Amino acid sequence: MQKINKNVVLALLSLTSLVFLLFQLYYYRFYLSQKNGAVFSKVRGSQSGEDSTRWHVVRKFLGLISSHNIPVYLIDPLILGLIDKDIEQIRSSPDGPSPECKYFCAPRDFTTFALLDKTWKHEVGLFRTAEKMGFQWLKIINKDPRLDGMDDLSGIEIPLHYIFKLASHAIHLVVFYERSGNYLWHGPLRLKQHMDRKFVPFRKLHFGRYPGAYEKPELLLVSIDDLKVQIPKNPSSFLEEMSHSRFLECRYREARAFFQLYPDDASLDAVEFRKKAKSLLHLAALTLNSLGVKFWLSSGTCLGWYRQCNVIPHSKDVDLGVFIRDYKADIIPAFQKAGLPLKHKFGKVEDSLELSFQGEDDVKLDIFFFYEEDDHIWNGGTQAKSGKKFKYLFPKFTLCWTEFVELKVHVPCETRQYVEANYGPDWKVPVKMWDWKSSPSNVQYNGVWPVDEWDDVIQIY
Repeated sequence: MQKINKNVVLALLSLTSLVFLLFQLYYYRFYLSQKNGAVFSKVRGSQSGEDSTRWHVVRKFLGLISSHNIPVYLIDPLILGLIDKDIEQIRSSPDGPSPECKYFCAPRDFTTFALLDKTWKHEVGLFRTAEKMGFQWLKIINKDPRLDGMDDLSGIEIPLHYIFKLASHAIHLVVFYERSGNYLWHGPLRLKQHMDRKFVPFRKLHFGRYPGAYEKPELLLVSIDDLKVQIPKNPSSFLEEMSHSRFLECRYREARAFFQLYPDDASLDAVEFRKKAKSLLHLAALTLNSLGVKFWLSSGTCLGWYRQCNVIPHSKDVDLGVFIRDYKADIIPAFQKAGLPLKHKFGKVEDSLELSFQGEDDVKLDIFFFYEEDDHIWNGGTQAKSGKKFKYLFPKFTLCWTEFVELKVHVPCETRQYVEANYGPDWKVPVKMWDWKSSPSNVQYNGVWPVDEWDDVIQIY
């Protein structure tokens, strides 16, 4: 038997290994890379690797939604923050501000877009196309709060969030819905029990921890990093809105339980008062919003929203709160111009300011101004005939949006603590006889106005 040359064997083995390695590289380059999005062609001026991957995933996603005529717009706070710094240059340059990949290559785990629900309904075809392009996807649904009311808790579920994952990057698509207060709302992101909690790092998402409420944005089509994308026309305003967007739903389930114990007043007087109170609240919101003055539902109006999702018919007024730092001298003339004459003005800007305006018939609007201390917040009250001062103490609170009588309006996020401070632990029990000087749980005597100041701090019209 002829002796085998070891060098020839080694050469054949080396050649075979080289051919196999080349085949693996070819297979990965032309098959797996297309399927999983792991390797991409070079984007102009960008870094290689992870930075380029982000850009390519966004590009593929924009191609996906474009093929299905889905109008989305960018709401990613990290990217919008970068865009806002260059917004004038971006607006003036049709091809974008820079040859480098500056925005979509920025480090992040997600890129976030928004979708208006009414602009798109055909999701099945989108998912099929997404899968063919290598995307994995997740759909999050939950109850539609727009269908809830005193007569029915619908339980009907709607899409709230979509997540598309490709390679090491994900696209978070937040679904916005129009609500009756003429604003946009998105729901929370709550995973069902069967869902994969490791699909993406959900805790890093910028949207979904809470529901949110937004004004309808005006959009601008721009070119950034060689990609055409719609963005809010004023990114800084959107980012400011985002930081204070948390939304609280009316508690219809608890309200229904309340009315089972205490049947609602359906008399003609009650119906008429609620109609006038709603009109007055809308007018007050329009007036204060035009001045840029932030306000919230306070006192009995806040209690009515929280306890029974409606105006308390025996309250006979509408109560609003405003931080004294937001006070503007234009408030009184603006309300007078709106047809609401000043009924009384108590206190002064430095101490215990309170305004009351006369609405239709005997319905009045009370605006209480709140002062912030180190560990609490308070508003003041004044007894006209004696000059006595009173102080109402509240734990510190933040503001959330809600919808009340078809109006997007603020309430304290910590509503229960706010209500309990004012009305005590028995706030669920209706009280028709109320003395503002002694009934509130948080009232304190605060001295007497000096007689020589009465003309300024006690003004009744």
